[in-house]
Amino acid sequence: ADADIHFHEIRTGKTLLAKAVAGEAEVPFFFLSGSDFMEMYVGVGASRVRNLFKQAQQNSPCIIFIDEIDSIGRSRSGGSGGGESEQQQTLNQLLSEMDGMDTSKGLLILAATNRPEVLDPALLRPGRFDRRVVVDRPDLKGRVEILKVHAKNVALDETVDLHAIALATAGAVGSDLANMINEAAILAVKNGRAAVCQKDLFEAVEVVLVGKEKKDRVLSREERSIVSYHEVGHALVSALQKDAEPVQKITIVPRTMGALGYVLNVPEEEKYLQSKKELQAQMVVALAGRAAEEIVFDSVTTGASNDIEKATGIARAMITQYGMSEKFGLMGIAKQQDQYLSGRVVMDCGEATAAAVDDEVMRILKDAYEEAKRLLTENRDVMDQIAVFLIEKETITGKEFMQIFRKCKGIPEPEEHPEGEAQSGQLAGAPEQAGTEDVTDALENEGMQEVTGVPEHASTEAAADAQKQESTEAATDASENEKTK
Repeated sequence: ADADIHFHEIRTGKTLLAKAVAGEAEVPFFFLSGSDFMEMYVGVGASRVRNLFKQAQQNSPCIIFIDEIDSIGRSRSGGSGGGESEQQQTLNQLLSEMDGMDTSKGLLILAATNRPEVLDPALLRPGRFDRRVVVDRPDLKGRVEILKVHAKNVALDETVDLHAIALATAGAVGSDLANMINEAAILAVKNGRAAVCQKDLFEAVEVVLVGKEKKDRVLSREERSIVSYHEVGHALVSALQKDAEPVQKITIVPRTMGALGYVLNVPEEEKYLQSKKELQAQMVVALAGRAAEEIVFDSVTTGASNDIEKATGIARAMITQYGMSEKFGLMGIAKQQDQYLSGRVVMDCGEATAAAVDDEVMRILKDAYEEAKRLLTENRDVMDQIAVFLIEKETITGKEFMQIFRKCKGIPEPEEHPEGEAQSGQLAGAPEQAGTEDVTDALENEGMQEVTGVPEHASTEAAADAQKQESTEAATDASENEKTK
């Protein structure tokens, strides 16, 4: 008999994996949870273990799968309570049965847990659960394949690019991806289409990640303005930093999971390592929303609570785990516990060092916040114009955002890419809320010039350039006429 134990995060598909093994092997499959063995009466758990292995021997070759084995397999202590005694008897019986199995009958035992650190060492020694498989969240290739599996029975049109959806869903597990395909199919039916398009899939991604649009939550004019500047602050600082991820979408439509607005950033490629500059850029982007509020309204709101938590986590990890602090250097100050459950980090230092770490975290966050304020202050006119456009449209795509950004900064538009390729600031196949004409019209007509902080010298420079160009053309024409004569 062979025995494998699977270490998983929550919801990564441990039960499905075991069932897939049984399906491929085409043998009987015994599925039990660790808690199924435990009862209030002493001896019941051990009896159920004996019965399980007896049935397995009679139906061999077969597969036994024990889910959440930490319920019965956690480390034994010196406790003598009734529950403790029952758990120890059940574990002892399991160890005894595994040692006494007939290895020639093709019996495979699988178990799964997301708390491997609490398992009894006797359970993991060679001859028992000696082969360990860590199943993590799917990477980019894995997400593409999972999406293909769930989409094979769904009608898709020619615009669908599952690779783009997989790129936008880093960290999602199989159940999330299945839910996204299902939500996209529902959206297609609601809109009267026979096939799912790429726009449906992107909207489904947002439904799963941040909830449905909550259009009955009406914000006041002042709150809409604050949320708009907050989100534009995030997006603008992302565009101004080369180490930040490109903007996919900006919206101020409230969602059912509590967000009043958000910026969707989609990486151009999936990365497994992050540099110090990238982490610093993430902190600056996270704090840019609050910085925008302070610059424009000379006040701050509660809307930045999640941003502050995220930035603080990055700063603390840089110091305690990644050795990216000048003050502490390569000193390891924290260690990770419950890696497969919560990833909780525990400080491994004295009180004085912990206090010094807090001071260093505050310094790093202050530097990031000042950098965000500097970037937004220097680009105040750009922030004002994009914020007014967002207040009017409520949702703008990354492509629209970059068009306004380039127009305000005097950056020429990039050449058109072949159909199907991604453009800067816009992932291939992503839905567009409005065309180029809408952006241009809004900039020219909808009171953009009235926004406070928009410089007047822009029009003067444009007029000077036009006059200079006309003079050059006139001189060229005169020279050609002279040669003709």
